[in-house]
Amino acid sequence: MNFEALGPFVPLILLFVVFYFLLIRPQQQQQKKRKEMLSNLKKGDRVVTIGGMYGIIKEIDDTAIQLRVADNLNLKFARASIDRVINDEAE
Repeated sequence: MNFEALGPFVPLILLFVVFYFLLIRPQQQQQKKRKEMLSNLKKGDRVVTIGGMYGIIKEIDDTAIQLRVADNLNLKFARASIDRVINDEAE
């Protein structure tokens, strides 16, 4: 096998490897964490939506979540619109 023919491609291969470890892999790990967080949501969790709305999960199903944002005010959101779960210790 002639390795001299691969010479011009070595910098391109190294660039791809660096690109993978600095950008692609961390993004995949972040998506995995987000998917896990969304699957672990349960009734009573305090959450923040992507739009910045704070609320407590009142009802939950596969695609939608009903949040209680104030007394007698419940809003329905897509499950994917939840940004994060708030811990009581964090406040």
